[in-house]
Amino acid sequence: MVKDVSDVSANAQDTERLDRIWQRLESIPDPELPFLYIVELGMVPRVFMESGEPVVEVMPTYTGCPATDVILQDVRNLLAKIEPQGKVKLVLTPPWTTDVLTEAAKEKMRFHGIAPPENGQADRAFLLGKNRQVACPRCRSLETTLVSAFGSTACKAHYRCNACQEPFDHFKCI
Repeated sequence: MVKDVSDVSANAQDTERLDRIWQRLESIPDPELPFLYIVELGMVPRVFMESGEPVVEVMPTYTGCPATDVILQDVRNLLAKIEPQGKVKLVLTPPWTTDVLTEAAKEKMRFHGIAPPENGQADRAFLLGKNRQVACPRCRSLETTLVSAFGSTACKAHYRCNACQEPFDHFKCI
């Protein structure tokens, strides 16, 4: 997440404007996981000034994500209230990956029964069709079984814990 004031006309007032936008962006929830916010999911890679006006870049978790339109509209609505001339730019490259999830987002996922990617980097084994050990977010057991490659949303896989018998979603590496 970058506050970029590289525009030659940038000044302290621009920095304050960008800070205000960042603070407000932190209140926009993900429509599919409303306990998470788009900023902590890493979906806002940059807010910057361009020709004296703020621009908010929004990066979807994947190009087919049905929540993208809702998120873009939420950001537009926010900007309309505080920076009417501000722009929202959809960014597809570089693509979003689970590597940008904040630790706070991962903790919230665990708390809500979703297993996040572990070890600081996304494990791409799932994408390669390899077996994957996923820790249960409730009891932390590694004795889990893949039930379905697709969970409640396309970006999650559904597992069952063999130790506590609880079902859970695993946020897949993307």
